[in-house]
Amino acid sequence: MSDQTISPPTDYAALLGDIKLRVRHAQTRAMLAVNAELIRLYWDIGALIHSRQQQQGWGAAVIPRLARDLHNELPEEKGFSERNIKRMLAFYREYADLEFVPQPVAQIEAGSPLAPEKVPHAAALFSAELILALPWGHHAELMSKVKDPATRQWYMRTAFENGWSRNILLMQIETAAHRRQGKTASNFTLRLPKPDSDLVQQTLKDPYLFDFLTLESGFHERELETGLIAHLEKFLLELGQGFAFVGRQYHIDIGDQDFYIDLLFYHLKLRCYVVIELKRGDFKPEYAGKMSFYCSVVDDQLRHETDKPTIGLILCQQPNRLLAEYALRGVDNPIGVSGFELTRALPETLQTSLPSIEQIESELGGFEQ
Repeated sequence: MSDQTISPPTDYAALLGDIKLRVRHAQTRAMLAVNAELIRLYWDIGALIHSRQQQQGWGAAVIPRLARDLHNELPEEKGFSERNIKRMLAFYREYADLEFVPQPVAQIEAGSPLAPEKVPHAAALFSAELILALPWGHHAELMSKVKDPATRQWYMRTAFENGWSRNILLMQIETAAHRRQGKTASNFTLRLPKPDSDLVQQTLKDPYLFDFLTLESGFHERELETGLIAHLEKFLLELGQGFAFVGRQYHIDIGDQDFYIDLLFYHLKLRCYVVIELKRGDFKPEYAGKMSFYCSVVDDQLRHETDKPTIGLILCQQPNRLLAEYALRGVDNPIGVSGFELTRALPETLQTSLPSIEQIESELGGFEQ
């Protein structure tokens, strides 16, 4: 009799799920271990070159020759170009004081937070565990583009916790994500207990950047909403890890009246619903009252007994922070107010280097016959 005709035991599905989970965890640990060994190797090579330069006075000219000889001696090995060897030297100099103990990342699962109590070197700005958990490409970009140590550490930790790819990391650096995180005007400290209030505050940002949208200056709120849903993946990336989309124009029925929430999310880490209302123009105090109403309804109709209080987030183009803080002070529900931008203003140095419309027209005019 074929084994396909035999009914599986009652607990077979649980067994299969458990084995799949263990396989995935083993694969994750293997990838982390391979990455850690590569990072250690590059650090060691950087240390060797630095030592020779310090003790024997070798100059930078040795690196091109070393790259050529390594290519000839080990043609099957990749990653030993002149540029990458220079990165290894820079990498060692950046983190010369770290001690890379054997296999420290074996205890770190991909996407899990690096809590201070779990990291032996958490007192230092950079921990060996965190350094070894990130891919080499991430380190190359961080060394090149983020010079301030505290800022770099923020991107390292956030990239690991959110599982950012190299391209996403670059995008977050270019949009100065570290300056926007936790800047939302809110009443969280008044309406939520610690540490929940701090966690919610750090989850939100100000402003949000929707530069993936192409809207005319006189756009309507419904056009903004439609555009965000059409680019839902990019919208979720800008919101940050943990946001799960529930619905757009989510219908709630109060007595004989119908109401519609612009956007409704559930946050998997915060364990609560998040109501988002989109507003063109300036923030107005009456927005807080309407948002509080929506949060109360969601708490009554959707919130599970194990969920935490629903959070409201009002997104408007010009949030007056002082006005928002006054408006939220008398509101019972936890609400934040952030701005959004469709395009970021160019730096002044770049603005001055770009030609004006008149200059472009003048140049084009020279080709007219």
